[in-house]
Amino acid sequence: MKIELCGVGLKNPLIAASGTFGFGREYDELYDISCWGAISVKGITLNPRTGNPPPRIAETASGMLNSVGLQNPGVDAFIRDELPRLVERGIIVIANVSGSTEEEYCEATRRLSDSPVAIVELNISCPNVKQGGAQFGTSAARAHEVTKMVRSCCRQPLMVKLSPNVADIAEISKAVVEAGADVLSLINTITGMAIDTRTRRPVLANITGGLSGPAIKPVALRMVWQAARAVGVPVVGMGGIESGDDVAQFIMAGACAVMIGTANIMDPMAGPRILEEFRVYLESEGITDVRELVGSLVTDETSA
Repeated sequence: MKIELCGVGLKNPLIAASGTFGFGREYDELYDISCWGAISVKGITLNPRTGNPPPRIAETASGMLNSVGLQNPGVDAFIRDELPRLVERGIIVIANVSGSTEEEYCEATRRLSDSPVAIVELNISCPNVKQGGAQFGTSAARAHEVTKMVRSCCRQPLMVKLSPNVADIAEISKAVVEAGADVLSLINTITGMAIDTRTRRPVLANITGGLSGPAIKPVALRMVWQAARAVGVPVVGMGGIESGDDVAQFIMAGACAVMIGTANIMDPMAGPRILEEFRVYLESEGITDVRELVGSLVTDETSA
């Protein structure tokens, strides 16, 4: 089950996805969270954020919408109050960094440089306030620019989390790798909305939000497969994973590891359950090294 991600050793390829696991405190009351290969913590910004007004979460068919708005205590409070507890447990910590300007991304990343954070995950699905709110990750040029700037001030391996709200995921993947990304993670949520027909108003106060959960898994699988074929760096896949079989599918598509998000909200015990299901799958298939499964998808192209 062991893998290596940019020189960082993980005991297994399952990572708790940012935004659904907080800083692990609540889940640690239910089971030993050190069972995860790594934990990507709640998205961190340079300064504290209160997030969007409620309601900011809504259930949908086979998924959920969220517009939490990156509520977090800020990078300094994370380093002081949350990180030591995780590191003391021997947990591999991935810090998900967000921002509204390139400067905010860079300064938050600099403050993490001397910390025991193992990997920095750059969330480029945030709106760039200098460009009228357009997301950093929706154009190859913007994605390249912010990745290059953060790479210049990041001492840890740099993972870039890609938005699915693009025309060509391979183009974006190549752009951020060219700018210095060591690993890609995808996909982030798909923009969606819900309407209350009784009030004739949006269900979310922010009107739109990010769709996650099983509903987006086919899109996520397709994009992971395309990204893995387009670049020569490791890919971490996510989007709708809720079973050990789902994990196997993403790894076959080219992911070397996976992140599990919404499943943790649907089932607080999802982490250890999915890990055991995946272990049983590997055993049943006679696979002694999980790396044998990476990119093993057979298509007409590969079998020809």
